[in-house]
Amino acid sequence: MTLHRLGKDPESPNNGSPTVYLDDETGNYILQGWRVTDAERLAQMNIPDHETVIEFPRRMMQFFPEVTGGDGADV
Repeated sequence: MTLHRLGKDPESPNNGSPTVYLDDETGNYILQGWRVTDAERLAQMNIPDHETVIEFPRRMMQFFPEVTGGDGADV
């Protein structure tokens, strides 16, 4: 299994987050983003114990192959 980095947030002040990865074994995306801790927002969702919620900026959609029509920068 290899994670392929498809793109990092071009507006990240430290160039470290958010990031889009593709798991080449499962075909699933792995998203690194901002942790949602706001109780009011979390209360609006039913989040199972085995899941978490991150906030991911819309500008990062450009890195999904389905949007670009390709395989991504590093795949």
